[in-house]
Amino acid sequence: MNANLHPQLEQVLRIAAFDDAGQGGNPAGVWIGASLPPAAEMQALAHAVGFSETAFAAREGEGWRVRYFSPESEVPFCGHATIALGAALARQGGDGRFALQLNAAAITVEGHCEARGEGEGEGGRMFAALQSPPTRSRPAPEAMLEQALALFGYSRADLDPRLPPALAHGGADHLVLALNSRARLAAMAYDLQAGRAFMLEHGLVTVVLAWAETAQLFHARNPFASGGVYEDAATGAGTAALAGYLRDLGWPHGGRIDVVQGEDMGMRSRLRAEFGPEQGGSIRVSGSARMM
Repeated sequence: MNANLHPQLEQVLRIAAFDDAGQGGNPAGVWIGASLPPAAEMQALAHAVGFSETAFAAREGEGWRVRYFSPESEVPFCGHATIALGAALARQGGDGRFALQLNAAAITVEGHCEARGEGEGEGGRMFAALQSPPTRSRPAPEAMLEQALALFGYSRADLDPRLPPALAHGGADHLVLALNSRARLAAMAYDLQAGRAFMLEHGLVTVVLAWAETAQLFHARNPFASGGVYEDAATGAGTAALAGYLRDLGWPHGGRIDVVQGEDMGMRSRLRAEFGPEQGGSIRVSGSARMM
């Protein structure tokens, strides 16, 4: 590693976002500084950290300028790294709602830290909730669907007919494939390089594979080959996109869904999405976080 990266690397907080009762969650790096490093340096730092995403934040006016990098590329929006950032900002400066300026959107994140009890060290429970960029969805093109089914070894018989394949956006683009059984979700497997080529060809950040246990409880897996990551343990952006799609579809969501993710990786995560009836509106995605 470039020796010049070491001081910057020491600034990176490591926080697991969307954990489940103090276990699991998706690790994210959080770098907070006076000004953002050059893009190449942020990319190198994210690669060195090795998590699926690292968020970089610097003061800008009354809010924060934020960029997200996976080990292989910059991404426009990352939900779990935003949750981690919200927790880190609350831990650093007190609870609050923080304005974030992304590359192509302005959002907010709320952060709250409980008082640490004796023996908790640097831990303590942390909670955060983001308001996603606007959402939209449309049916997935047939050619893209055929490619995706071949990539993951699924057939049309494995899909849930109530939830047609869709392209969904909640700050980043995702292909949503709803499966008709938990077993088919657990059986997910694909070639990383083929998956990366597929996602880059179609401008996808992840593929959201989901199974509806009930109308309000979903189990999900999110291949993130576009960023060089086989699978994400918790995907706030994917959950926002899924929630927006369900609202567009008229699914009986009752204004919220809960998502269990990462279970098949041994990193069980819990995410909640809450939203109103307005199509295209922002999605509130919330969860807890823990220091690693």
